[in-house]
Amino acid sequence: MGQLKAKDYKSGVKPIWCPGCGDYAVLNALTKAFAGLEIPHEEIVVASGIGCSSRFPAFIKTYGFHGVHGRPLPLATGIKLGNPDLTVVAVGGDGDGFSIGGGHMPHAARRNIDITYIVMDNSIYGMTKGQPSPTSPTGMHRKAAPYGTQETPLNPIMMALSYNASFVARCFSNKLKEMTDIIMQAIQHPGFAFIQVLSPCITFNDTYAHYREITQLIPEDHDTSDLAAALQLALVTDTQYLGVFYHDKERLGYCERVRMVQEAAPKMSLDAIIENYKR
Repeated sequence: MGQLKAKDYKSGVKPIWCPGCGDYAVLNALTKAFAGLEIPHEEIVVASGIGCSSRFPAFIKTYGFHGVHGRPLPLATGIKLGNPDLTVVAVGGDGDGFSIGGGHMPHAARRNIDITYIVMDNSIYGMTKGQPSPTSPTGMHRKAAPYGTQETPLNPIMMALSYNASFVARCFSNKLKEMTDIIMQAIQHPGFAFIQVLSPCITFNDTYAHYREITQLIPEDHDTSDLAAALQLALVTDTQYLGVFYHDKERLGYCERVRMVQEAAPKMSLDAIIENYKR
């Protein structure tokens, strides 16, 4: 078999996203990343929750698990611990990840589980016809919020950094090359890698023009090992910085820690373990 190309990682199932949805670009970037890293199909698992973006596993020719709402991180954690040799990617949207699934992200970060978590953030609930989401701007008017949403939007980058995730980045779906490069870095990172992708919903929240105006690359002199500097960049809201905010290359991944415990623990048969608990 020759070198794999991005198209080799796409299944025969055609995506059913609306034409112009940013998620198409994320699909292209992820398959390009797999091809660039030359990862065999059978060594990849993509886990997802519920939502437009969570249909991802059907469109990829790898192993996949389309789970329940807000649970891609527990799924991905179990898969990775079950077989640490796999490349595991969790995908979802802002509603899936920051609302019903919001409680899972701090624990994935503190464990530093060796997975990549891509959140396609369109600041709207697209599959259920356009309700404001946890990242929708204050004052957004929709049918489900006729007087404007009154909540303050979450800051996903600030959240990930405050949870001490060991790799934190932001991409814009309109910048395919940069997004592909960052996904490749995230997959190679031996720990929990979080990527927020600004992925506009062309039907209910078309923010392409807005993001083209307010996004810019993180300054070249930014030190990605400096958490305080990353937090300062995350606090800027009138500009949405794109790139790697933080990258801790020294922290051990959770699978490595578990392996060390397994090696240190006494080797006992199942019968011996049962007898030990009878005492």
